[in-house]
Formats: sequence, C-alpha cells, structure tokens
Amino acid sequence: MAFQQGLSGLNAAAKALDIISNNVANGSTIGYKLSGAQFGDVYAAALNGAAAGVQVGIGTSLSQVSQQFTQGNITPTDNPLDVAINGDGFFVVQSPDASVTAYSRNGQFDVDANGYIVNAAGYKLMGFLPGGGSTTASPIQLSASNSSLTGAPAPTTTMSIGTNLDSRDTAPAITPFSHTDTRTYNSSTATTAYDSLGNPHAITMYFVRSATAPSLAGATARWDVYKSIDNGTPSATPDKMEFNSSGALVGTSAVGTYTIPGSFAVTTGAATPLAFPMSMAGSTQYGSTFNVTSQTQDGYAPGTLSGITISKDGVIQGRYSNGQTTDIATLALATFASPNGLLSIGSNFWSESAESGAAQLGAPGIGKRGLLQAGSIEESNVDLTAELVNMITQQRNYQANAQSIKTQDQVMQTLVNLR
Repeated sequence: MAFQQGLSGLNAAAKALDIISNNVANGSTIGYKLSGAQFGDVYAAALNGAAAGVQVGIGTSLSQVSQQFTQGNITPTDNPLDVAINGDGFFVVQSPDASVTAYSRNGQFDVDANGYIVNAAGYKLMGFLPGGGSTTASPIQLSASNSSLTGAPAPTTTMSIGTNLDSRDTAPAITPFSHTDTRTYNSSTATTAYDSLGNPHAITMYFVRSATAPSLAGATARWDVYKSIDNGTPSATPDKMEFNSSGALVGTSAVGTYTIPGSFAVTTGAATPLAFPMSMAGSTQYGSTFNVTSQTQDGYAPGTLSGITISKDGVIQGRYSNGQTTDIATLALATFASPNGLLSIGSNFWSESAESGAAQLGAPGIGKRGLLQAGSIEESNVDLTAELVNMITQQRNYQANAQSIKTQDQVMQTLVNLR
C-alpha cells in the first residue's frame, strides 16, 4: 500500500509551506535572501538482479533548503551609515565579545557610545586600516578612534596666495609706508594662519607700488610687500615682487623663486615664531582691479568628530567640526566559493561552513565584490506575488497527497470487506 508515499508527500508539502511562510514573513526584512525547497525522490535499496525500469519509488524527501542570493532592490534612507551592497559580498560583523564572526547583507549601521560602527544586534562592523583591503590584511572592529586625526590642531606650515596687482597703480605720493594710513599703500589682503595650539591669527599683507627700479632680469615693475600679524606693526624691511612686461611674476625677494618668508612672533603660549613660506606663484600684474585669485594654508583649529561618510569603494571618512576630513578605515566585504553552503544563524546572519569555503576578505569593488551605496538599504529579494502562487501550488500538492492516502484507505477497506 502507498501510505508511505502519500505521507512523504504530505510532509514535503508541509515543509515547502513552512519555507514559503518564512519567505512571506521576511518580505520586509532588510537584506533577507529568498529560500527555496529542493526535493529528491526516494527509492528502496534494489535487490541484486532487479530489472531496470520496474522500480517503484517510495516517496520524496527534502534534499536542501537553498537560499537565492540574488540582488534585492536598493532603497535610499535618511541615515548616512546605512549601506547597501550592489553586487556580491557580505558585511563582516563581530559579536561584542569578539567571540563570533558573522556575515550579513543587512547594512543598517549606527555608531554606539564608544564610537564603534554597529548593527541593531550590537555586532561591530569589520574593516581594514587605511591602506589595507587585501586578503592578507587583518580586519579590525571599525571605530572613529581608528582615525589618525583626533581633533588636535595643526599649525600652519605653508601658505599660498595668488593676487592680481593693478598695473595702472603708481607709487603712493605719501611716504614712508604706514599700515595705519591707507594713502601709503595701494592694496592689502588678509588670511588666517594657525599656531601650534590652534589659535587663529590674521596675517595681513600690504602691497606698495615701488618707484625703485626692479633688480631681476626681465622685470619691468616692482612691488614692496609688508606683512603683519593680528593687525600689529609690520616688519620694517619689505619683501618684493617683480613682474615682466607681460604681467607675469618673475621672482620675489628669494631670487629665483616665487616664495617670500613668513615669520611672526606669537604670545598665546604656542610655539614661536610662527614661521612658514608664503608662495606667491600665480600672482599677476594686469590692468585690472586688485583681486585675490587663490588663497590656501594647511593649518587648522581643534575640532570634534561631526559625521562619518562611506564611499562606494568602502572608504569610511570622518568629518570634523574644523573642516578637516580623514580616512578612518576601509569597510571589508567577504565572498565565498559557495554562498549556498553558508549556515543561517538567525538575525539575518550567516556563518561559514565547510560547504561554503573560507571567507575571502577584501575591499568593495575588488575582484567580484560589489560596490557600496551609502545612505541606502537592500530590501528583501522575496517576490510576494510569486510566493502566494507557490503557496497555492503547495496547498494543492498537500490536498493531492491527502487524497492519495484517502484512496489507499478506501482500497484497503475494500480488501477488508472481501468475504
């Protein structure tokens, strides 16, 4: 009698419904991957000499629950630390006590009280220090403290200023130069420099058209440059800038270069003097109004971490309140020879197994690893319409197998009733 076949069919349909129900329940679970049942037929061990083609199966059994690691839809969010993987790969996360390493497609992250990048379960995101990203590098738990920029100030060590000095200007009629008398200079500009304690200082430059003939070869015009700090008295001896007849800078006081020295005494308790070269390269002398065309310097004030961003290639960058940015780390992605061999351990985590092969770690965009999309999440890849259709199919399978058992019961009843 075929009770066993019908019973195995009922069991198979029930397990298929379990899997479908789990898919439907996780239709809104971020990063969830669709599961599907794979069944195999069952035959009794054949006796030696059994004729081929006359074997009757004894039912079906569940061979494997296979997860489909197809790409889910990517949806933008308001959290810059939400990350979606566009392509292959898994986030690498570690339990708070570092005893468990797991893998996930759920990229919903935030920063905890200690500065670590964590998910809702408290698992810490793993990555590489700047310059890492190879499979030979050791991943670390990612934290803002991994940054080499801790918010400490940095003094100005170099400055660059580009100006246009009006070629139509003439030497001031009133001499000598005085920074308190605008009639003794033609133009001025100011920029900010920082000392070793992060204190800002206003560096002012005064430009005076000189009646003295230029000394550099090819030069046809000379300008004297006086410098002061924090509106103090400028140095008595000016630097000079000399231009040719095309308006290009020929050189400065340091003959053969376009740089003038800067050395200023500070009284804030910081290292003194505050000294740095001031490049004037790119300055011109054209027949137009005085204008500052470029102005940069490399110092900055103290700052605090104000935000974290993640690039498509996994670089995690810290933003500070003083306008500075720094690369904190590179997010790690793991790939496997056989993702279907991964073990599901709940909370949208997988762990590696002998069937999946060892995790191959690297930076996003390298090898077959996908790129990242920050401020986004990867939705579940469950197609609810397809799952509802599959549910109806398995319901019919269950009913059909139940009917086969009922038929077998009727046949047995007939045999029992034989007189």
